[in-house]
Order: sequence, then C-alpha cells, then structure tokens
Amino acid sequence: MSDVRHVLVLPDRDAAEEVAEALARRFGITEQPRLVRDALAGEDDAEDAQWLVVVEDPAGRLDAAALDALAEEYEGWLESE
Repeated sequence: MSDVRHVLVLPDRDAAEEVAEALARRFGITEQPRLVRDALAGEDDAEDAQWLVVVEDPAGRLDAAALDALAEEYEGWLESE
C-alpha cells in the first residue's frame, strides 16, 4: 500500500479553513489537514497567495473527483500529482 496525499488549492485562507472543516463532515477525516500558504511566484503581497489544504490518505480511500468537487465549491481545485 502506498501513501496518498491530496492537495486542494484554494484562493484564500478562509476558503481553506472552510474546506478543512468540510472534509471532516463529508469524508469522515479524523486527522486535521495541513493548511499551507503558497505565495505566487514573484509576489510578496499576502493578497496574492493561494492556500493549500494537504490531506494525507494512507489507505487511498478518498475519491479524487469528490475532493475536486469540494474544492470547486470554494473556487479551488484538486492539484494532480
């Protein structure tokens, strides 16, 4: 079994926090996802930052399409690796 990591890209911190909460409700995730600020290349302004919600899925049980749909509800997307 290989570890799976899902990265949801969101437009701002508020959206990332809401998605992190929704993951627990919708998918039963018990481990808190990591929130990571991802500044766009060449930008120093906090307004120009995306936020990543990193979800560890060691069992590979989370549906990528459902995660992408959740991210889209908050104007984001699931980053494919």
